[in-house]
Amino acid sequence: MNDPQQVNNYDGPVFNGAVSGSQFAWNNETATQNQRLDGPVTPGYEALATLVGELLRQLPGAGLADHEREDAEAAARDVLTEVTGPQDPEPGRLRRALNGLRGALAPVATGIAAGTAVGAQEWAQEAIRGLSRLV
Repeated sequence: MNDPQQVNNYDGPVFNGAVSGSQFAWNNETATQNQRLDGPVTPGYEALATLVGELLRQLPGAGLADHEREDAEAAARDVLTEVTGPQDPEPGRLRRALNGLRGALAPVATGIAAGTAVGAQEWAQEAIRGLSRLV
């Protein structure tokens, strides 16, 4: 005779391993999620966290196109996630996040990003210099 087969019907995400620091919305028409990135900063990374937090605060006023601003915000949040996590920052991840942030600011710093606010080019150049000095 045939043994009955086990069938699993899941109505949501299934994780077959550890999941930490993630946010999920499932079967929602709309969802608003927030994540606080102001946990304790890993010692030695305080100045970097302060600079990146200030960049995040100033980004909306830089006059970037939405997709450019979103890229810069995502890269900045990646940097903050790395330096405020429960473990020491992983050098490769931090380097990639910083490169992404500098790359997102580069079109503004070089003056090729259309629609940027007056003074944004100098602001972006100084931000890139600051990020480069701190790491």
